[in-house]
Amino acid sequence: MAVTDEDIAFIYDLFGPLGGLSHRKMMGGLSIYSDGQIFAILSSEGRVYLKASGDFAQALAAEGSVKFEMENGRGMNYWTLPDAALDDPQEAGAWARRAIDAV
Repeated sequence: MAVTDEDIAFIYDLFGPLGGLSHRKMMGGLSIYSDGQIFAILSSEGRVYLKASGDFAQALAAEGSVKFEMENGRGMNYWTLPDAALDDPQEAGAWARRAIDAV
């Protein structure tokens, strides 16, 4: 499944409060940037992931987030945005700000 214009609009609505948003399509998904810094991806399946490692990754895991894994089983330092934030731009923005600060 490829990223649609509706998917891109959703991302801009969700993370709009951050400002400075841009994106780049890649491998069927989307890289999401704030002021040129990548902080999230949208997978080709439509899942939103935040860049995270260390304490921030642990905080996401405590919220029920799961780590992005490629088909070969290798993981990447991206974790799903907590479900409660998917419908709340303020909460999504707060998680995204933490991702940006942790980079």
